[in-house]
Amino acid sequence: MADRARTGALRGIRPSGALAGVVPFFAYTTVFLLIPTLVVVIGAFLSGGRPTLGNVRALTQPAVISATQHSVVLSAVTALGGAVIGAVLAYAVSTARVDGVLRRFVASLCGVLAQFGGVALAFAFLASFGATGFLTTWLAKVGVDTGPGLWLYEWDKGLMLVYLYFQIPLMLIVFLPAVEGLRPQWREATETLGGSTWVYWRRVAAPILFPSFVGATLLLFTNAFSAYATAAALVSQGSPLLPLAIGNTLTSEVILGQENIGKAMALEMVVVVAVAMTLYAVLDRRASKWLAP
Repeated sequence: MADRARTGALRGIRPSGALAGVVPFFAYTTVFLLIPTLVVVIGAFLSGGRPTLGNVRALTQPAVISATQHSVVLSAVTALGGAVIGAVLAYAVSTARVDGVLRRFVASLCGVLAQFGGVALAFAFLASFGATGFLTTWLAKVGVDTGPGLWLYEWDKGLMLVYLYFQIPLMLIVFLPAVEGLRPQWREATETLGGSTWVYWRRVAAPILFPSFVGATLLLFTNAFSAYATAAALVSQGSPLLPLAIGNTLTSEVILGQENIGKAMALEMVVVVAVAMTLYAVLDRRASKWLAP
């Protein structure tokens, strides 16, 4: 009996196939997420191999504060704008046939556009709206003067338009399941009780979708807050955004030796993103209680 119990215990601790299957995931997460995060956290409090708070204090410099404010404003505006437009489009798509061509086409297209970013996206906008871009040249031929196109290189004008390009389809992908989770019985119950369409959306659908909407908006915020390549390709003068300021500390010869200050700024970004994603997880858990099948 004792041998059988011991054998059963050994079988209980034997690695299962499911555990072996997630080993590559844990290895990938460790190499590309955990280790870089530890490097950033540790490096933010080191200078010349010695512990210091000087790097963190440097976050109060006017240039760093300005870059942080610009990043927050850019991310918040594009997140809110993308969330509103994307939510409306998500509802429009949800009214189409589930197995229809239009619905599948829009979902597939948004999946591509949400991942289309970086230098390629910046080049696409330059080719369209730049000083010699296709649309700029065409509008000039029909008598519409759009100016030299310098607005495209400004963080509060051009970047906002560019960021909306991938924020809107991302919102549609994230928010569409929540809209589809609205049960027809809820609307029928509202109409049975004498409620109008406005009453249904204001007192039933909106409160149910609100946690999902806010959570998706937070996801869009983190998506824009951490974007780098597109901004770097368009905004070449100065470092008006926090990701660009971090990259400048690592590559610029003018501020050589301030790599750990860049790590402190990266730690600031990690904290902001962690707070936003924690709120997103809480709201997503709350929304799943209502929208679960």
